[in-house]
Amino acid sequence: MPDQATLNHAAQVIAGISADKRADTALRFYFETRRYLGAREKRAITQTVFAYFRWLSWLDPKLSPQKRLEQAVTLHERFKADEKSVKAEALAVRAVPAWVAAEMELPADYLRQLQREPALWLRARPNHAHALAKSLFAAETTKLAPDAVRFTGTQDLFKTEQFKTGEFEIQDLASQLVGLACAPQPGETWWDACAGEGGKPLHLADLMHNKGVIWASDRNARRLDTLKRRAARAKLFNYRTAVWDGSAKLPTKTKFDGILVDAPCSGVGTWQRNPHARWTTTPDDVRELAATQLALLNHVAGSLKPGGRLIYAVCTLTRSETTAVADAFGAAHPELTPEPVLARTPQLLLWPHELNANGMFIAAWRRPS
Repeated sequence: MPDQATLNHAAQVIAGISADKRADTALRFYFETRRYLGAREKRAITQTVFAYFRWLSWLDPKLSPQKRLEQAVTLHERFKADEKSVKAEALAVRAVPAWVAAEMELPADYLRQLQREPALWLRARPNHAHALAKSLFAAETTKLAPDAVRFTGTQDLFKTEQFKTGEFEIQDLASQLVGLACAPQPGETWWDACAGEGGKPLHLADLMHNKGVIWASDRNARRLDTLKRRAARAKLFNYRTAVWDGSAKLPTKTKFDGILVDAPCSGVGTWQRNPHARWTTTPDDVRELAATQLALLNHVAGSLKPGGRLIYAVCTLTRSETTAVADAFGAAHPELTPEPVLARTPQLLLWPHELNANGMFIAAWRRPS
């Protein structure tokens, strides 16, 4: 059970949450203004805040913030000791907002996964996963992705020598599977249309052995600056960046061997990691994002070379943003042929409880040669 100081800190973090400052942002801001807090204290505060949102629907609103936080941690510890202490029926109506049931299946195993603390996944440099796991001690590899390592320790990874020398990136297993689904080859030309801060384009660069070219675009120039810093640390240089607002006016006339549209989405697949988002995401968000996702796919489709592949990925599980978008795009582009994803089906839904990672949807098409 957290001590009173931790409860007081967590209560202040929750009080600082607003419509434009979500839990993870509020935590980051709180820690930046209280540099005296150590790593162990920060970890305890973070875990307490996330437990609060994980068990929010079970809490008594009449209690003080500290008492509600204490109640949440008690529920979480009880669940960790015996997951059957919380019935599946209760999880179905309390773990997620009511609107979600109309958008996706809610298997009991998925709902239980949401209440667990998330795994921390790293991506080692190619062919170095076992060596990295051994050097970090509290880590293990997986057969699901060749360079994935699950870290189970408590040390600050950003302060490790392995991080400073670019031996790994922090990247969720589901995101790594997106890179493997792209399967870019050395010497090819690829476009990551929604590159963000660079996790997936850096993975593509590694898979291409730093050969060929990757265009990385995003609407936010600051994210691309972060990508550049990460690429320099990883000693990856086969990329170009361009700001793109997602409109029909493309950042380049280049034709590509492959295009990845890792589109902005509701993030339902990340709700285990970001429990606060369960209570801020709305059906309107899902509808608006689905329209954006379809528009992005339509805009980039003409940039494929003959024989080129288009990969659509979203870290969400809602039908509106996954199968509905993929079906609508496929119907509008009969010139593209659906392609198997990771040697399975052309549309692949990856569940958090099956991966012990984020949820992800991936679809693929190819322009015939």
